Amino acid sequence: MKSRIFVILTLSSILAGCSSAYYNAWEKVGYHKRDILVSRVENTRDSQEDAQEEFKDALEQFGSIVTLENTDLKQAYDKLSAEYDDSQTAAQLVTDRINSVESVATALFREWEAEIDQYNNADYKSSSTAQLRETRSRYTGMLSTMRRSETSMQPVLQTFKDNVLFLKHNLNAQAIGSLKGEFATLQDDIAVLIREMNRSIAESDKFIAELRAS
Repeated sequence: MKSRIFVILTLSSILAGCSSAYYNAWEKVGYHKRDILVSRVENTRDSQEDAQEEFKDALEQFGSIVTLENTDLKQAYDKLSAEYDDSQTAAQLVTDRINSVESVATALFREWEAEIDQYNNADYKSSSTAQLRETRSRYTGMLSTMRRSETSMQPVLQTFKDNVLFLKHNLNAQAIGSLKGEFATLQDDIAVLIREMNRSIAESDKFIAELRAS
């Protein structure tokens, strides 16, 4: 078992830059593109759930800052800046994982198409072609919801960034008063973000279940 893990880790570090060699190497140790796709969809779903929590925490921190009287402005800036950094990191992880899903799916569908041409049995070829079409359709729908959830993070991050910069440049009593007007907008943006992410998570779970069932 240890030797298998060592081989996998070694292959990952050496071959990650070359996708075809990377996937072929994984297949040699019994881990196929289909398995990688499911794993990456699961990882993306998990990162979206983590990002939701991160944005909720940031909103809570933002709310506590703008509603308290006599808030220490330097402390307020430090807290909000830290929340922004964490939210930005979480959002980037979501993007990276969606990209990784798209990468392996592209490789999987390309391989599938090439292998269909190798069939001699017409019935098998027709059945496999139909399966490919159906699976690709489900995948396209799931990827679309993932990308929408990714896009919904950007206005939230921009609002956070604007307010962090505003606090940084205006460490005075007027700054907190001005931020109060942004809180309602931020609440609305995060509500949209969470709704889009929940939709994407649900589509990911459905896709995983259907792929495993087939």
